[in-house]
Amino acid sequence: MTHTRIKVCGITQLDDALHASRLGVDAIGFVFCEASKRAITPDKAAQIAANIPPFMVRVGLFLNASINEVNDALSCIPNLLPQFHGTESAEWCESFNRPYIKAIGVADGMPAPQVLASYTQSQGFLFDSNAPGELGGTGHAFDWAKLEQSAPQQLILAGGLYPENVESAVRQVRPYAVDVSTGVERAKGLKDLSKMQAFVNAVRQADNALA
Repeated sequence: MTHTRIKVCGITQLDDALHASRLGVDAIGFVFCEASKRAITPDKAAQIAANIPPFMVRVGLFLNASINEVNDALSCIPNLLPQFHGTESAEWCESFNRPYIKAIGVADGMPAPQVLASYTQSQGFLFDSNAPGELGGTGHAFDWAKLEQSAPQQLILAGGLYPENVESAVRQVRPYAVDVSTGVERAKGLKDLSKMQAFVNAVRQADNALA
């Protein structure tokens, strides 16, 4: 049966993380970028990460961070999966000797396949609606048809996903996973429990239709 993974990003509160877990969400994301209104410190993220079920993936979002900043978060949350959202080179991403996710902003168009291929240790590519090298979480979608020609496997779809449109997104793109932040919020960094439930239900409806 088709199972589209779900990641809820911009988590700042333990209650939101626990509710996501109860809904069957596969991963939560912590934003380690001070410029974001959803920013969280590694220490606080570690407290949340320590109190959620073991099979839920913990993802850390970095935007052109320093090596020390990344290592600080990794030391606080040893099982953290980094998600590099800036202009980080493949060599830099792979210097940490662990799997990671590379985010790709498609506001200026799709990257060349050889660019994606250079990130050899990437566990997936997250496509968002922002410009390359900028932080996501804008709440705006992009033309999903852009992904039909050159999208890689393990595609993670982000950008402007809401309970009202995610079923169509999954049916059209058939991504490995969907990533939501703004679409399930009541305020920046604070999740709306009913919206999370509706989002998960819509993804599962799409999965059932595609099965």
